[in-house]
Amino acid sequence: MAYHNDFGKWGEAIAAEHLESKGYAIIARDWRLGHRDLDIIANHDGTLVIVEVRSRSSSFLVSPEETVDFRKMRSLCIAANAYVKMNRINAPIRFDIIAITGNADNYNINHIEDAFVPPATYR
Repeated sequence: MAYHNDFGKWGEAIAAEHLESKGYAIIARDWRLGHRDLDIIANHDGTLVIVEVRSRSSSFLVSPEETVDFRKMRSLCIAANAYVKMNRINAPIRFDIIAITGNADNYNINHIEDAFVPPATYR
């Protein structure tokens, strides 16, 4: 597996540990719908939380959370909508971003709750 894939998997594992330490129940990791994916799906106090994980070794040029652009948000909304319909979920939904900067020896986690609100066409 390529380094960036391994690094991404490491970031997702760190994010999942972080969420569990905060009382989140992980429902699924790396859920796929065709070419779209949801990194982490969790439950927190009755809310379905869709978590996009972004890992970077440095935030020199741009922070990891800044890489979640409109296209990515749209893709997340489409995948989340499909997940909710397929699993007949009737609960509030929230989109979070977990940005991890650094490496296994020294990293920083930035958990942004309610990072964005989906456009009305995807609700």
